[in-house]
Amino acid sequence: MNITTITTIVSYPAFVVRCSSKHENHSKQQPNNIKINGTLRSSAVKVVESAVTSTTLDDSVVTVNGNNNGLRQNIPTKKQLVDPHRQGLMVEEGGVGYRQTVVIRSYEVGPDKTATLESILNLLQETALNHVWMSGLLGDGFGATHGMIRNDLIWVVSRMQVLIDNYPIWGEVVEIDTWVAASGKNGMRRDWLIKSQATGHIFARATSTWVMMNRKTRRLSKMPEEVRDELVPWFIEKQAIKEEAPEKIVKLNKQAKHMNSDLKPKRSDLDMNQHVNNVKYVRWMLETIPDHVVECHQLSGITLEYRRECGSSDIVESLCEPEEDEIVSNIMEHQHYNPSLLNGLALASPSAAEIINGGGVLTCIDQRPMRYTHLLQTKGEKQSDEIVRGRTSWKRKLPTMQHLPPKENL
Repeated sequence: MNITTITTIVSYPAFVVRCSSKHENHSKQQPNNIKINGTLRSSAVKVVESAVTSTTLDDSVVTVNGNNNGLRQNIPTKKQLVDPHRQGLMVEEGGVGYRQTVVIRSYEVGPDKTATLESILNLLQETALNHVWMSGLLGDGFGATHGMIRNDLIWVVSRMQVLIDNYPIWGEVVEIDTWVAASGKNGMRRDWLIKSQATGHIFARATSTWVMMNRKTRRLSKMPEEVRDELVPWFIEKQAIKEEAPEKIVKLNKQAKHMNSDLKPKRSDLDMNQHVNNVKYVRWMLETIPDHVVECHQLSGITLEYRRECGSSDIVESLCEPEEDEIVSNIMEHQHYNPSLLNGLALASPSAAEIINGGGVLTCIDQRPMRYTHLLQTKGEKQSDEIVRGRTSWKRKLPTMQHLPPKENL
């Protein structure tokens, strides 16, 4: 039986398998026959028990932050192939990737019942950490390996890009694939694919670049050879998003059109490395987007370039500058388009015929995504330090067409 078959059995609601220690009492016997997908399979339990037993945790207890948390957090010291608790499994294809099955929860969606960008970013972070957890390489840091712990190193993300085609809805079952590869001599690239378990449709793609920072000096560090030796066997040379030459994000100045000042991190915004979690940065950025844009558009892409950490004592301001299409979008928010509103407006378009259709709708502008440039920076008396530069792309929400008759019958 291959790994895929094992996953199907483990994820079936009527069949739960627990990882156990060597000293756990196995007094309760499993039934001889279990009905799976309408078929009795007496050997299913033994096969899955064998797979899980071969990947159970050993008796080693990892100390976390100086405390013996063995009863609560027994970090694996050997690679696991399946994790029934997290609905995850390793996928080996020229390296070792990770796949996790996730159900979109009610608290992960917005008013339209689709997953929010924050929820998606949190899922990306969680699956990345679970990948390291199951690898047996996790030390006591936030995704740091044993070699990194010995060298006082932590991971910091330097760049991230997410492209979203569609958002999964509440209750939808999705699969998240993640894997790592080398990025230059001292960095690492991590990619993700989020897809529907039922249809295989890809909802979103994401890629990120990570570098190492000394935990004490807070300066970037080269990758030690022992850390490289830990990571190389896991590398998979494929890309979720292919970029020939990443487009640089310009720095905004104080004259940005939209701005939100005096943002202060809360204690709940800090992660295990004691700085503001990167998902919080995105929330601060999106709050500067005008309401009328959010109501009629959905975010289809975001690129982030991280410059420095943000601590609990920093005061942050969020700057946002739209590209030229926001002017046209403001006009198009009305239910009835008036071409006279566009008289004298210079549009970057090949021809007027390509822009205006018979009903007066700006078809090519309506379909072209709007873009905003963002900047988060600390607010200082003498100078402000950049935290993150960002760019967001927004595409117009499509109207519901389910109950419309065919075009020829109108």
